[in-house]
Amino acid sequence: MIETLPFTLGTLRDAYRTGLRPEAVVAEVFRRLEAVGDDGIFIHIAREAALAEAARLGDDDGRPLWGIPFAVKDNIDVAGMPTTAACPDFAYTPDRDAFVVDRLRAAGAICVGKTNLDQFATGLVGVRTPYPAPKNALDPAIVPGGSSSGSAVVVAHNIVPFALGTDTAGSGRVPAALNGIVGLKPTLGALSASGVVPACRTLDTISVFAGTTDDAWEVFAVAAAHDPDDAYARPFPLFREANVPPVLRIGVPDAASLETFGDAVQKDAFQATLTQLEMSGAAIAEIDFTPFYEVARLLYDGAWVAERVAAVGDRLTHAPATLHPTLIDVLSPGLSMTAADTFRDIYRLQELRRRCDDLIAEVDLLCVPSIPTFVSLAEVAAEPVAANSRLGVYTNFVNLLDMCALAVPTAPRSDGRPGSVTLIAGKGADALCAALGKRIASGPAAETHSLASAGTTAADDEIEVAVCGAHMSGLPLNGELTGRGGRYLRRCRTAPAYRFYALAGGPPKRPGLIREERGGTAIEVEVWALPRTAFGDFMAGIPAPLGIGTLELDDGTSVKGFLCESAGLAGAQDISFFGGWRAYMSAIGSGGASVPLPVEAQA
Repeated sequence: MIETLPFTLGTLRDAYRTGLRPEAVVAEVFRRLEAVGDDGIFIHIAREAALAEAARLGDDDGRPLWGIPFAVKDNIDVAGMPTTAACPDFAYTPDRDAFVVDRLRAAGAICVGKTNLDQFATGLVGVRTPYPAPKNALDPAIVPGGSSSGSAVVVAHNIVPFALGTDTAGSGRVPAALNGIVGLKPTLGALSASGVVPACRTLDTISVFAGTTDDAWEVFAVAAAHDPDDAYARPFPLFREANVPPVLRIGVPDAASLETFGDAVQKDAFQATLTQLEMSGAAIAEIDFTPFYEVARLLYDGAWVAERVAAVGDRLTHAPATLHPTLIDVLSPGLSMTAADTFRDIYRLQELRRRCDDLIAEVDLLCVPSIPTFVSLAEVAAEPVAANSRLGVYTNFVNLLDMCALAVPTAPRSDGRPGSVTLIAGKGADALCAALGKRIASGPAAETHSLASAGTTAADDEIEVAVCGAHMSGLPLNGELTGRGGRYLRRCRTAPAYRFYALAGGPPKRPGLIREERGGTAIEVEVWALPRTAFGDFMAGIPAPLGIGTLELDDGTSVKGFLCESAGLAGAQDISFFGGWRAYMSAIGSGGASVPLPVEAQA
């Protein structure tokens, strides 16, 4: 029944292969939205446009996001849909998609509407909007989180598999933590900001909300491409191989600097995650986080408030009635800042950056509570600025220090509220955060992901075969399975014990899967049932250096599947960090060029 189908990339792909149509999925999106009954999630609902777009898709053409519905924060342009940034007087209707939206729609995704936000993306509470504020998906007494409130809530309700937000001070991470989902904040410049209403142009990035780290990473991989029209896009490659060392060194706040505002339950929940990491073999290093907190305070106490004023334009002085009252209070100090103030704050940031760099020089990444404590609607009503500021303790410094981050759900706290930690690493180390995030994710998101791997098994007269490249459904060699009576079973991942390569030669381009006992990763595969009578003929057509061996899956089972001889890696490119062939092929585009690796990965 579609009404009970978990909406993840995997479950929807599986359902499409069994005959479900995108039109039915889009209709179910709006049925679920109506069932939730929260008028604050969307500012603009695109029901008819989304249904028409779904009908135009035709048959599954193998695009990585074919038929996948998604939502977009209403400070990101979608052609033909109004962009308001939660300020009705600001509204305009763009005639073209934002660069990232265009990438996703070109990959087959269907936009179902524009979601609510803190006005002009200024806030972490999610209630600074002239429209009805979205309700937290787990507890309506708690703020939904902002500024990307609607995008997080719509994913948390499993109405869509993913949604776009933005993140300047934590807007892609705080709402994820408060609603028990994944929030991916990439390295600045990895996702184009063309078609995005700026908040702090030097610090803004589009972010991705999803139910699982795998889904968030795959969407990111599709969306990421250099945009020469975005002055802040980075022309160097940002996808990096997730070289997870045998002993991962994780920096955490020491006892003296861990800030939870007296929330002992939050402190205990964070410690439980650290214990889990230590049991998995990680080395925990305690760090004095005071310099990071000092950087965080610069975001709203320093010159970057003036940058927000610049983004709002003359509205603050010439049309204040069009702004949310709290936004006026937050931005007004920026009107009196001078150029000298700006340079003093830039110098101070550089001093603090040096101190922070020294502190994290001996660790691979940081792990912090995504939020120090929870904030209720009543607390925001009583002290709108102070309550908001508490939520940004572990987020405000990240973009100022040019770092990437991933908020992942952990086990629920002892009081039942959602647990969440954020992994933070240097620019370009997004894949490392994702690799660790997959290990520690827990709660509803992890349960949904396990359903994505569920499926039927082979009959007695069939053999299960896992494929990881051009034999996957919709790809050039899939006919070698279907022509022999092959039957699709399920989509899943290998155990985290493999390396994945794009082999030299072609067409068609082919991947190679190599067993790696240390430092391996999990790779997406499809499992097919092939008649035993056809198995020998199928194997006879497999060219060197490929062959059929035994693959270990992430659920502990084993199947036959494609493996590659190590001798066949001459001229090959390690693409393990993409997590699968579809994400890699989408990233390189139709031209088939290889993805350049950073210098340190080529060494």
